Amino acid sequence: ALGYLLRNRFYIGEVVYKDEIFKGEQPPILDRTLFDAVQAKLEQQRTNHATSRHSSDSILAGLIYDDRGNRMTPNYTLKKGVRYRYYTTAALVQGVPDKAGTIKRVAADQIEKLVVAALRQHTGKASPEKVQDNERRSDNEFVRRFVERVDVHANQLLLTVRQDASGSAKTHTSSRHSKSTVLRIAWKKRPTKMRREIIPISQSKGTASVRPIRSETRASLVSAIARGRCWLDEIVSGKTAGIGQIAKRERCSTRQVNLTISLAFLSPVLVQAAVDGKLPRGVGVARLRDAPADWAAQHKMLGLDPAPGTELI
Repeated sequence: ALGYLLRNRFYIGEVVYKDEIFKGEQPPILDRTLFDAVQAKLEQQRTNHATSRHSSDSILAGLIYDDRGNRMTPNYTLKKGVRYRYYTTAALVQGVPDKAGTIKRVAADQIEKLVVAALRQHTGKASPEKVQDNERRSDNEFVRRFVERVDVHANQLLLTVRQDASGSAKTHTSSRHSKSTVLRIAWKKRPTKMRREIIPISQSKGTASVRPIRSETRASLVSAIARGRCWLDEIVSGKTAGIGQIAKRERCSTRQVNLTISLAFLSPVLVQAAVDGKLPRGVGVARLRDAPADWAAQHKMLGLDPAPGTELI
């Protein structure tokens, strides 16, 4: 109960809905600086009670920033029981995305592995004795000892390493009294969506690993496209008074009718691919409803490239 009170963003004028943070209508009654300090303290204490499986979580907490100087805070999501960790820019969390840097969120595992590898290589080259020392230290302790900060840019990481000639840990020493070196690590954020191609009929080499649309999904999609075209023809020809009459006849909402009719405006390439069962798995009625009128925009929306030799009209 105490932990819930200490982490409740309602007291700083925010509300949480479906894992997203929004600005609330209530006035804040706590200073944000104090609240952020409490969160940092709670995060530090949480690691002391974590299981050994999560003992190395968020090793860059308090050290990582976006390219506009905003601190990036640890976050995570659960998908099908799997825990995915991220570092999210504070500007996004605080509801001011216009102040965020180029990269707003990064996968924690990817960044941490790059930083630890570069740091061990750098300290190993600096002193042979430190190589053996590095092997005995946990990543968390090792990072806290030598890393001053990590700046995340679109195409590289800037790792500021604290230099300590004596070899003693100085994690609390001000950077004004210690020399530092900036290491540039080549890096690029993994794309959140992969480009996909309409699967050629001949499952040639390179396309065998692409899963085609499910047969039941294909049948539902083709049926919905045909129904949308039929209803559109009824309206254009004057056979029916309008969408409201179709909705009453089909015993569905007018919105359902509108969404189904929108399938009549799909590009011929997508329609033919649906009929032939060449759409990739995951593209069905829900994805194709209410698509943009422009055919090229439809392909872009779905992350699809037309099959080789196929052109949009």
